[in-house]
Amino acid sequence: MVDSPEYLAKRAFFDSLITLYGRNVAVEILRDTSIKVHKLHLSKSNRPDETIEEILALAQSRGVEIKYHTKDSLSRISKNSSQDQGVALDVEAQNYRNAKNIPNDFPNNFRLLALDGINNPANLGMIVRSCAASCIDGIILPKRNSTKLSPLVMKASAGTLFKIPIYYCETLSDVLPLKNASVITLSSHAHDDIYSLQIPPRAIFVLGNESEGVSREIEELSTLRVSIPMHRGVESLNVAITAGIVCFLP
Repeated sequence: MVDSPEYLAKRAFFDSLITLYGRNVAVEILRDTSIKVHKLHLSKSNRPDETIEEILALAQSRGVEIKYHTKDSLSRISKNSSQDQGVALDVEAQNYRNAKNIPNDFPNNFRLLALDGINNPANLGMIVRSCAASCIDGIILPKRNSTKLSPLVMKASAGTLFKIPIYYCETLSDVLPLKNASVITLSSHAHDDIYSLQIPPRAIFVLGNESEGVSREIEELSTLRVSIPMHRGVESLNVAITAGIVCFLP
C-alpha cells in the first residue's frame, strides 16, 4: 500500500514539531514572533500568576491554540513532569527535518556535523550555537541514544536552536554514508592531523559520545579519521569544544 501525499505531508508536519516545556521557556518562545507555535498546553491545576497570565496573553495575541489538560496528561506531553511547571508548547520547527531531505537540500557541496551518542543537553546546546555561528550547513542528530531537544538544550544554545537545520534520523547508520560524501570521524587515536586535512566539497564530520567517542559501527562507515593535536599531556577535549574547532575550520 502506497501512502497518499496528504498522509505524508501530515506526517512530515507532526515529525517537525518539537515539544518544549517550562514557564520561562514558554514566555521566551511566545515573545519571539519568528518562532511559529502550533499549540500551547496548560495544566488545569495551574494557579493564576503573573507568568501564566503573560503566557496566556501572548498565546492569545498570536492566535495560538490553547489546550487544557490534567496534570498527568500534561506530563505525558512534556515527558518531564518534574520540570514542566504545568506548561508545554508544540513548536513548528521548520529547521527540524528528516535526514532523508539532505540530498535534496544540498544537491551540490555541503559541510555537516553528525552527532553520535551525545547525551549531555548542555553539550548539544553549545554545539548548536557553534554550528549556527559558523559555515556549517546543518546538524545530523539521531533520535536513538542521543539527548533530546529540550529547554536545557535551548538554554545552552543561547537562542540559536531554531537558526540552523537539524536533521533527525533513528541512527546515523541509517543515513551514512551519503552519496559522494566523505565521512570524517574525530578520534584522539587518529594519525592524521585535522589542520592538514584537505576538506572535501561534501563533508560530514562525526563527533562521538562524551566518554566513549565515535561508535565502532560509525567508524567503520567513515572515510577519514582525524585528530586534534594535543599538548602538555592532555588526552582529549570536551565534545562541544571539539565541535567549535571543527565548525571554524577554513
